[in-house]
Amino acid sequence: MLETMRDFFNHRLDGYEEHQLGVIQGAREFYPLTAACLPQKENARLLDLGCGTGLELEPYLASHPTAEVTGIDLAEEMLKAFRMKFPDRALTLLQGSYFTIPFGERCYDAAVSVESLHHFTKAEKVPLYRKVLRALKPEGYFIITDYFAASEEKETHFRAELLRLRQAQGIRDEEFYHYDTPLTVAHEIQALQEAGFSQVELLKRWDTTCLLRANA
Repeated sequence: MLETMRDFFNHRLDGYEEHQLGVIQGAREFYPLTAACLPQKENARLLDLGCGTGLELEPYLASHPTAEVTGIDLAEEMLKAFRMKFPDRALTLLQGSYFTIPFGERCYDAAVSVESLHHFTKAEKVPLYRKVLRALKPEGYFIITDYFAASEEKETHFRAELLRLRQAQGIRDEEFYHYDTPLTVAHEIQALQEAGFSQVELLKRWDTTCLLRANA
């Protein structure tokens, strides 16, 4: 049975970080490398989509105490855990969907998302990425570290299986349920380009996980 995205992650808070770091190939390298790709300046403003417990921001916040972070996540228990790590930092943590929560315009030096966006289609991502782009300052950029499909055939298979499961459970299209439906890297880059990002670069690959940078 599929679980709602919120319930899936709330129920797995205990052991979540150990799973992320111990099971996902390359995670002990890609979390700190993602942090190293964020703005290296004072008072940087960051937007984190699907921030969870803040794994990708731990090393960054430790070395950049003046950074201001807006983190969005569906799972309130994940956000509580993030807040407990950094009770004295400038964190704005919002429980809800990054598809519907307003980001503002020209607010952020960078946006970041790690292991979150692989649940959505290209058609769903393009409008979201347009919203991210509007929220970035003119020299801003978007860092995505995520799980990608190894082929178009696998991408198609994952999506078809999700649709089958949703139909079997009578789940409405607008409801977020947990099931991985990653795009290929090529389709992810196309989504970012269609949204208006000027340049998209593949910075690093770890098996099925890749790190992308998209410039405003």
